[in-house]
Amino acid sequence: MEFIQSFLHFALHLNDALPQLLCDYGVWFYVILFAIIFAETGLVIFPFLPGDSLLFAAGALAAKSSPCGEAINPIYLIIFLVIAAILGDQVNYFIGRFFGHKILNKQFRDKPLVSEKNLKKTHDFFEKFGTKAIIMARFVPIIRTITPFVAGVGEMSYRKKFLPYDLIGGALWISSMTAAGYFLGRIPFVEKHFEAVVVGIIVLSLLPMIIAFIKSRRTPRL
Repeated sequence: MEFIQSFLHFALHLNDALPQLLCDYGVWFYVILFAIIFAETGLVIFPFLPGDSLLFAAGALAAKSSPCGEAINPIYLIIFLVIAAILGDQVNYFIGRFFGHKILNKQFRDKPLVSEKNLKKTHDFFEKFGTKAIIMARFVPIIRTITPFVAGVGEMSYRKKFLPYDLIGGALWISSMTAAGYFLGRIPFVEKHFEAVVVGIIVLSLLPMIIAFIKSRRTPRL
């Protein structure tokens, strides 16, 4: 319970947590963010890690000096995190391809390691958007974690379909969200209401899934 509270505090107060990380760890700040983005995209059991909000907050922090005077190079930040996002997806794809069926049969405390609901949502996402789903999924929490795994389980062509779309999607996601934080984070209103902005980003990210859920509930069953 204490871990959950600490995690929620970190996720919802990134404007305080990230400067503290930067002051405490210096250049290792890049490595910590690299690890978070890698885990969120590369390990199918960690879809709950912050993604969009973390990138936005990191971009906002790069636009100003931290309390201890440490500075973030936004170019280095984007390059590091693009590599993390792409590497994470590659690992997730090959885990799905070679170990996917074993993982799907595993349970923890009588519950599957990978939520069946999340798998179904991702399958539906693929059905609707095809290979473009690999790019679009980058901007949808949970879906972006499950997508490369499902692509691997389904043995999607790696060189012709998965890799090129994943390279594009990873670069677009990291650069757009980080740049948004860098340029918008300096606006006084955003600085003053940063927690609300972060919550708004999370809600907006989840909105497509919420709409899809509502539509599915309204669809009459035959």
